[in-house]
Amino acid sequence: MASALFMAVLLAMASSVVLASDPSPLQDFCVADKASPVLVNGLVCKNPKDVVAEDFFFQGLNKAGNTNNKQGSSVTPVNVMQIPGLNTLGISLARLDFAPSGLVPPHTHPRATEILTVIEGTLHVGFVTSNTQNRLIFKVLNAGDVFVFPEGLIHFQFNPDMHADAVAISGLSSQNPGLNIIADQVFGSDPKIDLGLLAKAFQVDKGVIEYLQKQF
Repeated sequence: MASALFMAVLLAMASSVVLASDPSPLQDFCVADKASPVLVNGLVCKNPKDVVAEDFFFQGLNKAGNTNNKQGSSVTPVNVMQIPGLNTLGISLARLDFAPSGLVPPHTHPRATEILTVIEGTLHVGFVTSNTQNRLIFKVLNAGDVFVFPEGLIHFQFNPDMHADAVAISGLSSQNPGLNIIADQVFGSDPKIDLGLLAKAFQVDKGVIEYLQKQF
């Protein structure tokens, strides 16, 4: 059943009309030439005469990611870096695997809206609206449920089951959605953000900030 639902989700995403945040293509396709030294907003087009089927192909999304890490989760991206043919098409995909109690920590995608479908297990998901309201919108999802995370807003996914894994598929409205994990960026920046600045921002003692920075 989970396998059939997995395939149905992939087919639905592939056939859906996507309102993308990326610029619309001006030709049939613009397969990315990742070897080009030219810098543009996106990636340079490969010569159409050199394009092959493999430029539009990715294999292995049926395989679970490695969740043996501190967060107990794994994200397998399928964006323009994995499928060069996605260049200028304004869409990408990801598989999310969760160990029991696994978490994809609060993060944002600066260039994409995300639509997530649970394939297996249960997920507690949510996002926070922008200042000054800072309202938490959250939901517990089961297999077959769908949830949308608006572009640029902080959001998370968590497996509340302490005994069973969970799997989800996400579609994103950009060939390169970007990923900003909040804690990593605030406490793990290079160079470090000033202790006093963060202590004042979070209204805590400098020792707390110093401890948190050492964790990243």
